[in-house]
Order: sequence, then C-alpha cells, then structure tokens
Amino acid sequence: MTTAATGLNRKVLIDRYLQNRQRSQHLFDLVRPEAYYSRPITLRNPIVFYEGHLPAFAVNTLVKKALGRPGVDERLERLFARGIDPEDEASASRSQRSEWPSRDEVRRFADACDDLILDALANGAIDQPGHALLNEGEAVYTILEHEAMHQETMLYMWHQMPYEHKHAATEDGDAGGIPPSPERVTVAPGRATLGARRGEIPFGWDNEFPSVIVEVPAFAIDVANVTNEQFMDFVEAGGYQQPQWWTPAAYSWLRQEHVEHPRFWTRRNGTWKWRGMFDEIDLPRAWPVYVSQAEAAAYARWTGARLPSEAEYHRAAFGDPSGHERQYPWGDAAPAASHGLFDFASWNPVVVGQHPAGASAWGVHDLMGNGWEWTSTEFAPFDGFRAMASYPEYSADFFDGEHFVMKGASPATAAMLLRRSFRNWFRPNYPYVYATFRCVTPIGSSR
Repeated sequence: MTTAATGLNRKVLIDRYLQNRQRSQHLFDLVRPEAYYSRPITLRNPIVFYEGHLPAFAVNTLVKKALGRPGVDERLERLFARGIDPEDEASASRSQRSEWPSRDEVRRFADACDDLILDALANGAIDQPGHALLNEGEAVYTILEHEAMHQETMLYMWHQMPYEHKHAATEDGDAGGIPPSPERVTVAPGRATLGARRGEIPFGWDNEFPSVIVEVPAFAIDVANVTNEQFMDFVEAGGYQQPQWWTPAAYSWLRQEHVEHPRFWTRRNGTWKWRGMFDEIDLPRAWPVYVSQAEAAAYARWTGARLPSEAEYHRAAFGDPSGHERQYPWGDAAPAASHGLFDFASWNPVVVGQHPAGASAWGVHDLMGNGWEWTSTEFAPFDGFRAMASYPEYSADFFDGEHFVMKGASPATAAMLLRRSFRNWFRPNYPYVYATFRCVTPIGSSR
C-alpha cells in the first residue's frame, strides 16, 4: 500500500493520522462542557476553535489546496482556518469572534473532514514529483506534524484551566531522584550544523532549510537545566523587582502583568506549589523550572552568565570532541523512552538528569526532553530560505525580531518532531509553554 512515486507507505500515514486524531479527541474529552468556549490563555483562541481548526487545516491544506478537491463546509473551513499570535491581550481581544458553532456541529464537521482525509491518504495522488505541495508528500507530513504540534499547544492551554473545568486524570511526574551536581562542562570549539540539506530528511518545515555551518568558540554549559530550587534563589533575592537583570521591554511586561514568579508556581499559605495539570502539589525543587525567555535571560544575567545561542545548543547537543555530529544528543539511534521524557510520556516533568542514556557526548543532560530549551537567538531564516507551498506563512510571518528560537523537546512533544533540525519559537514574554533553560559562559569566566 504505497504510492507509485517514491514509495510513501499509505498505511503508515493513515495510522499516524488516526493516532493523531485519537490523541486530540482524548484531549478535548478532558474539557468539561461548560468550558468549551472559554479561553484558558487570553492570547489564544477559545477551545472550540482548536477542535475545528485541526480537521479544517488538514482539509484546506491537503484536500483543497494540494489535491484540488472540494471540502466539507466553506464557512467552517474559513472560520477555523488559522490561529492567532497576538503581541498582547488587547490585540487578542480584537481577534475574538462573537459567535462559534455548537460542539455537535463542530464534531460533525470534524468527522466529515476525517472521511475526506482518510480517502485522500488511501487513494489520492499524495506524492507527485515536482508538485509544489505534493512533492515527496509534503502536504501530508504538514498536516500530520501540524496536529502533533497543536496537541502540545492544547496541553499547555489546558494546564492553565481551572481544575473544575477539566475531567480529572491521575497527576503524574516523579519528584524523586537526585539531580546531577550543578556544574558546567567545557564544550570545545568546533562546527555546528544548523538546519538540514534539502532531501536529507523525509520532511522538514521551511525554516529548517537549507543547512548552515557555524563555527562555535569554546564555552561552558550547565550539565543540567536550571531547577525550581535554583530559580527560587533569584525569586527570593528580589530578582523580579530589580530592573538591571531585565531588558526594558521585559521589565515593562513584569510591571504591566504583575509577574513576580514563574507561571507554573503559586503561593498557598506561605508555601510554594506547582500548578500541575489536575492538582497543585508541593513545588518539586529538582524539576526543571518552566519560564519565559525573558525570565530565563534575567536569571542568567543575575548569575553572571547568559543563555546559549542556537549554535551553542547544537554544539552541546549534537557535536562531539572528534568533530562528528550526531543525529540526536545520545547518538544516531531512534528516540526511546530511556533517552528522555517526550512523546506525551507525562503530564509533568521529572527531576533533571534522570535519563543518562540521553546525555550528549559532553555529558549534558536532557537536551531533548523534559522541557524545551530557550536560546538567545532571534527566530530568523537561514540564508537560502524558501517558504513552503503547503503552509507559506508558517515561518515567514514570525521573522519579525520578536520571537526567539527554542530547541529540544518537552514531555508533550511528539516523537515525530524529534529531529536535529527542528526549530520552535515564541515571544520572549510568553510564559505558558513547557520551556526551561540552562546557562553558558565563555571559557575563562566564572559563574
């Protein structure tokens, strides 16, 4: 059951699509009916949008644009076509729609979309050499990875919902274990290959191409991500009230939004708690701290360090002393549970450094899994960038100097996204994503 052109396995693609849809349905089933039209994060659309957006995007991209077939419902396909990425809540409020369909209507629409997609995957000409959207099945991989990425978006949105708006599941995340010593290791100078050559990988988003080789000077990097306990020192030292650690824009955000600690923390009766998906627990001090890029950069400055660049992340994650570059931090073997916490393995992170099999050649832990890694690199195209036909606005709309690159993966990152060239990005004051960080210093400087 393959296409004639390059042998795309239709059964594998159908299975992936169905697995995606089943996981998405499970996530929507966690939402109680009374919360269906709520906005857990004011900078994002209400929940109803996402249940319609995922199938609408698939139909708009593969069925209509790529294959030239009719869709299901033009009105709903336009309504659910695209999400938002506003700069602030005022901008988000201007993007609100006054009326949304009923949940039954959305689900009927989604079922009809699924039928069209499954027929296209089983019988359509989904791999057409030279076709702008279907060369090597581009549009198919686009819809598959798009849904997987949105599943993580939905999870961190659900994380912000009041507990009474969700059907409770068992809270997880092991707070036990001993983290590695808070030390840095030296990464020798060498090259880092960012991105990928066209044709080198089965699929990549347009911002992953073409590859760029960067010479990286020596630096020292934290063996483990900064933990809640380490970040607590910054909070208790008044770091959120001291403007010298923040950029002017970041400090303005703190004051405007009354930010005084990480979003995933809360204070109850004088005790710090972790805001889990389904319950609050005592703050696990050895878990990685989840913060915005602005908070991460401020902490790094406070310690006399800085965030790694995208190239430094690559060198620490994929390079080795011999000059070879690996596919993954641990080597070239396919990702497995022993390598890190990813692929929806947990609602929460775990103690840093608990997957030694996933360490890089330099002995750096958790570079892929347990939390995305903030960098200091603005999200920008590589030289030779070309927008992809199946989703031309995917990257280009965000090359604005207002977003920063993240690398790695979180507990809620799908396995299909675990590749060296994959790049994620957010605004520096976006505090909701499962993102952590580590610090670097030039060789010869102290902490």
